Amino acid sequence: MTARALSKGANLPVDSPAVRVELSWSEGPDVPDVDASALLLTAGGRVRGDGDFVFYNQPRHASNAVTHLGKQSGAGVMTDTVEVDLNSLEPAIERVVLCASTDGGTFGQVPGLAMRLLDAGTRAELARFDMEADMETAFIGGELYLRAGQWKFRAVGQGYASGLAGLATDFGITVDDVPSDTSALPTAPVPSPPATATASFGPRNSDGEERLPVDMRKRLSLRKEQVAISLRKHGAAGATARVILVLDASGSMSFLYSRGVVADVVERMAAVAAQLDDDGEMQAWTFASNAARLPDLRLGELPEWLRLHVRVGQSSLFRRSKKPSKGLEAGQVDMRTVGIQNEEQKAIAHVRTYVRQYPAAAPTLVLFFSDGGIYRNAAIERELRDAVEEPIFWQFIGLGRSNYGVLERFDTLPGRRVDNVGFFAVDDISTVPDQELYDRLLSEFPTWMTAAGQAGIL
Repeated sequence: MTARALSKGANLPVDSPAVRVELSWSEGPDVPDVDASALLLTAGGRVRGDGDFVFYNQPRHASNAVTHLGKQSGAGVMTDTVEVDLNSLEPAIERVVLCASTDGGTFGQVPGLAMRLLDAGTRAELARFDMEADMETAFIGGELYLRAGQWKFRAVGQGYASGLAGLATDFGITVDDVPSDTSALPTAPVPSPPATATASFGPRNSDGEERLPVDMRKRLSLRKEQVAISLRKHGAAGATARVILVLDASGSMSFLYSRGVVADVVERMAAVAAQLDDDGEMQAWTFASNAARLPDLRLGELPEWLRLHVRVGQSSLFRRSKKPSKGLEAGQVDMRTVGIQNEEQKAIAHVRTYVRQYPAAAPTLVLFFSDGGIYRNAAIERELRDAVEEPIFWQFIGLGRSNYGVLERFDTLPGRRVDNVGFFAVDDISTVPDQELYDRLLSEFPTWMTAAGQAGIL
């Protein structure tokens, strides 16, 4: 495998039977100490117990598949390394989360922070991920994950202000009475309570959940817990918001619809609405050449809503014909009238009009999905600039294509009282674990709520 520089969210297959994950940074007199660690997770995204946490006080997993090798110093660079024998991982383990923590400062004080993936046998570099940080004291640098029998590595770059103990807690380990530095972590952390136990500001119960199929209800319960964790992590525990979903229906999206990716996205976003919105409902729009409002998504009607409004595999959804579709059921949008081009600004205008016509006590979070090909940059920028004074935060998510235009650079555009737009893109959203997806979805919304409140917008 040829070495590859990865950006945040990027992934690549791992063909080596064993790898070393090397965390490196520049040494200096005021640089905090940094420690590497690893969490071994099941398909549910949690550890099975204290033994699945490998760190400096517990340097070897019982399976011998993961080992903390320790630090080395040379030429002004310090490294701390974890080795993973992928062939020795137990069948129950589907992810190895590769973490780091600081002692005596934050990652913003650590220069040259990078994670390298090496072949454990040849020491050849397979990938490199240069990380940026600010006030975080713990970090998920990357992860090894199993997908369809193939191990892959993903660059994550997710920070925590609560230290290694806070990070570990989110994956099923609790550490009692932990001070701010990580040196006081116990030799054997104790397992957390079952997933059904919740703390303050944990998962909310929404009307209609009991009517969902059992498997869907179980997924929703876990996902709401993960949304609550993300909100708590970003200082927004107990926050409420009206959630609006916007789905790209342009011609290039047809593959994601037919594969069921869009249906899965909607189900995952329903958990966000269930946790943030008191009534668990979500307003929804679809768009391409034109925008069209879809019926409200009520949680108890999720399976039927998906059948009616995310018509998986319906190839006629994206035909160019302008003739009306036959056999539409009540509430369905004739997708031929929506068209196939990208006109994001029309959907943005529709949502803005709705929020003005139907004001709410809570702020509005818009989850806007697009696969790129954006070309109406000036019109989109104008709409979003005009929306700065409105109680709306726009979170855009790119679905694997390119050319996101103004959305990628909106954070750097001057002349706004508050930053009302977030953006990130993923190669394949179906491979992104729920917790990581919710962390990224909700990372900027709490900051905006604070700024908008101070500016008198909320």
